[in-house]
Amino acid sequence: MSRLNKLTIKEAQAGLKEKKFSSIELTKACLEQIKKIDKDIHACLTVEGEKALKQAKIADEMIERGEQSALTGIPYLAKDNIMTEGIKTTAASKILENYKSPYDATIISIIKNQGGVLLGKTNLDEFAHGASTENSAFGPTKNPHDLERVPGGSSGGSAVATASEQCIYSLGTDTGGSIRCPAAYCGIAGLKPSYGRISRYGLIAMTSSTDCPGCLTKTVEDSAIVLKELAGFDMMDSTSARENADDYAAGLGKGVKGMRIGVPREFFISPPLQGGAMGGEKSGMDKDVEKTIKNAIKKLEAMGMEIVEISLPHTKYAVPVYYIITPAEISSNLARFDGIKYGLSKQDGNDLLDVYLSSRGEGFGAEAKRRIMIGTYVLSSGYYDAYYLKAQKVRAIIKKEIDDALKHVDVIITPTTPDLPFKLGEQVDDPLKMYLEDVFLATASLAGLPAISVPCGKIGNLPVGMQIIGKAFDEGKILRVGHQFEQSNLDG
Repeated sequence: MSRLNKLTIKEAQAGLKEKKFSSIELTKACLEQIKKIDKDIHACLTVEGEKALKQAKIADEMIERGEQSALTGIPYLAKDNIMTEGIKTTAASKILENYKSPYDATIISIIKNQGGVLLGKTNLDEFAHGASTENSAFGPTKNPHDLERVPGGSSGGSAVATASEQCIYSLGTDTGGSIRCPAAYCGIAGLKPSYGRISRYGLIAMTSSTDCPGCLTKTVEDSAIVLKELAGFDMMDSTSARENADDYAAGLGKGVKGMRIGVPREFFISPPLQGGAMGGEKSGMDKDVEKTIKNAIKKLEAMGMEIVEISLPHTKYAVPVYYIITPAEISSNLARFDGIKYGLSKQDGNDLLDVYLSSRGEGFGAEAKRRIMIGTYVLSSGYYDAYYLKAQKVRAIIKKEIDDALKHVDVIITPTTPDLPFKLGEQVDDPLKMYLEDVFLATASLAGLPAISVPCGKIGNLPVGMQIIGKAFDEGKILRVGHQFEQSNLDG
């Protein structure tokens, strides 16, 4: 029973239904794995073992009564910027170090009502600002494939926890690649649904116009299972969509023969697309990563899919546009953390301004401060039109360009990241280099499109991820392509 933590959601569902093991046994296996390895990789910020075992007992009783749903009794972990009633929600920031939410996020409520088992909360870049999980106020998370390297971010803790089998699956958030990047670096599936497909209610807001809850799973099929349960309209979130959700897992077995794959030529050119947009010293896509992705595309072609070269010329502006819009929204969203209503409060000085300055100065880390300052600048009088308004106009062009491309192809294939996981501390003093990690990810986020990262090979011991982008609210197609590719790898 000690290996139960290795199971997928589908395997755990079947085992629970057939009474091969209980949710309590499954939960204990995950808790044992956390105790065994998390001291070395630091995926978790909070572990709630007693609460989890109580939830598992309730789940076993539900199953005994014949009330088993898709996620009943399945142990999972949640990124620590997702509200959980009575459990600390810190956003990996000192300013919320001891904050306990008075309510659950909608996605937590859905899982709780099904009898899901929440093991605890995972590490992240502070307020989800980053692509390496090095910006956490409570220390970095390490890549399970190489403890000297980053796991990606900002949902690095969730990705590592899933990849190292500390849970059956995990929840994350994706604003500009924060699920897909760590999924690629850790060698698992990471799904960012369409904007509005899953309720944002109960997320600590980063960039409200691109924030998406999603999942990190051991297989694409597991992503399909989680998406079906979490998708749907929520009256508590004005941005949630009313589009019907499908039974995504049921459609995975459909063939992919004859489907058209768009491959953007700009992502495979030299000099690379990011050089012209933001400058800097980053030299572009790693040659081994490029070779691995091209081999994956050939494999898809061998499966009967038609490869179509497409052009997305404005994608070179996706990163600079994202890093104007995102800090602008961050500067507004983080204004609520002022040392008055909740979180850290430093009662230094003589007046209210001193409280604000002391609380925010001590509570926020360097990256959060950097983004607040950039955002305040681009929204300020005299610069709003030159930066923020122009960025929004270019965003509209980028969205139209990729939407038009998707009228002629079923999905778009790109690398998930331009390189392999880098070493801890290697890029910490170069924010521009860090921002360029999002070069293949920002476009889908700005356009509100669904995208999934699936493992497509390894270079040495380090995994490489392939990104599949689809039309808005057409998650079924990207899941089907991802699943069929995954199965072809298992079949040799």
